[in-house]
Amino acid sequence: MSVASPTAGSLRNDATVISLVGFAHGTSHFFHFVLPPLFPYLMREFGLTFTQVGALMTMFFVVSGVGQALAGFVVDRVGSLKVLCGGMVLLAGSGLVLAIAPSYAFLFLGAAIAGLGNSVFHPADFTLLNRRVSGPRLGHAFSVHGLSGNLGWAAAPVFVLAIAEVAGWRAAAVGASLVGFAALAFLLHNRGLLDDAQSVATDAGKREGGSAAFLAIPIVWMCFAFFLLSVMAFGGLQNFAPPIFERSYHVSLAFATTSLTAYLLGSAAGMATGGFFASRGDGQDRIIALALGSAAACAVLLASGVLPSWSLVAVMGAMGFGVGIAGPSRDILVRRAATSTFGSSAFGRIYGFVYSGIDVGLALAPVVFGLFMDAGKYSSVLWGVALLQTMAIFAALAVGVRSRSGG
Repeated sequence: MSVASPTAGSLRNDATVISLVGFAHGTSHFFHFVLPPLFPYLMREFGLTFTQVGALMTMFFVVSGVGQALAGFVVDRVGSLKVLCGGMVLLAGSGLVLAIAPSYAFLFLGAAIAGLGNSVFHPADFTLLNRRVSGPRLGHAFSVHGLSGNLGWAAAPVFVLAIAEVAGWRAAAVGASLVGFAALAFLLHNRGLLDDAQSVATDAGKREGGSAAFLAIPIVWMCFAFFLLSVMAFGGLQNFAPPIFERSYHVSLAFATTSLTAYLLGSAAGMATGGFFASRGDGQDRIIALALGSAAACAVLLASGVLPSWSLVAVMGAMGFGVGIAGPSRDILVRRAATSTFGSSAFGRIYGFVYSGIDVGLALAPVVFGLFMDAGKYSSVLWGVALLQTMAIFAALAVGVRSRSGG
């Protein structure tokens, strides 16, 4: 079943929609990194261990994963814009809850609210891009979407730590909340360009099978597995790379944090590059395999301890670049899975379910890797990252084979 291109289809229309959706996605990723930079402050304030602060991110991503799978159904029924704005309200509100937290339990509440807000973005974003951006530009649309997310990741630690160092971690949480409210205002100001209510009404008569019929498609589960594996690897770095490098390579925390920023910026550059390859032919699985293979090699080098400490920033940047290149090709594979049977009527459901694998991976990562951290086995985290990236390669190849055979 073919999917109709957006009515406008002009470069200007496509670029505007891509930019707006990318901005929203960047804001959601910004909130992924509000808590991790504050871990040292929270550990001192409430007497917590690495495993305990890591559990806050587990709460965030458990709620986000469950919510994301469900949010896709809502997006298909009421449209993306309303769901997107609701998510932004929740993210902004989570910052305020964190700012007034009197106890560890209250931190969990803030993490849960943030996770619920985060849950809407993938099904809403990708549904908007697929409905409002013309087919030939979708590779670049997915590239910008991933790029903006990585920029949000890169901006958050700098923003949060800068405020925390000057005014304390609670002020940093308020600052994050203001970022969310500013993003909400921007979306509402441009709501005319993102309103997909008419598309929802059109697709209502095209739904085939039951609302959960997509779960019977094997490629959907393969995509889910790929996301879980590849993003769990990133989760180990997201939460613990700075203390790992500080303690394994005996560098300052500032330098170790810079290496993580290099990973995020390298991933952003890889996303931008990957957009030029994503829409060409049907070899997305092979692009992913090559890119993640290079990233896994970098992780092995870091885990082995053979590298000089001054090379951390460069190697982390190279790893991020490899992971980033795989992103747009990954999103094209998911689009193929969504449209092969259900056309545009199931974008929200399929993207919501498949991308919930991201949240499952990120929920598992801080708990699993936190145990290694508390045991002082810092290099084991890096070996785990390499193993997960290698497993993700095989999952991607399986998705590619299945997609070429029709799902």
